[in-house]
Amino acid sequence: MNILITGQHLDLTPAIRAYVESKLDRIVRHFDQVIDIAVILGVDTPADKDRRHRAEVNLRVKGDVIHAESRAEDLYAAIDTLVEKLDRQVLKVKEKIKGHRQTSIKHIPEPGAEMP
Repeated sequence: MNILITGQHLDLTPAIRAYVESKLDRIVRHFDQVIDIAVILGVDTPADKDRRHRAEVNLRVKGDVIHAESRAEDLYAAIDTLVEKLDRQVLKVKEKIKGHRQTSIKHIPEPGAEMP
């Protein structure tokens, strides 16, 4: 799994990078089929003073791309809400994949047959 963390109008410190990686471990723990993760952290223009810090993520899994975005006053708060949103989406995709793995038609007993 590859993790790419970039900053727009923001210096990425090792503390921020470590914080993001530790939060993304939660996602990988729930769903291990992650191919790569691209995280974009940034600061928006001063027009939106209440929620200046932005965090986005594109998570590639087999056959799908999951996108989540979050804005907050604090960068760490934006990262926290981003990971919560992403976690819900990943669990939804995981349940969707797991739901399609039902037994095949040849293994379903016929309506009049007895169960062993």
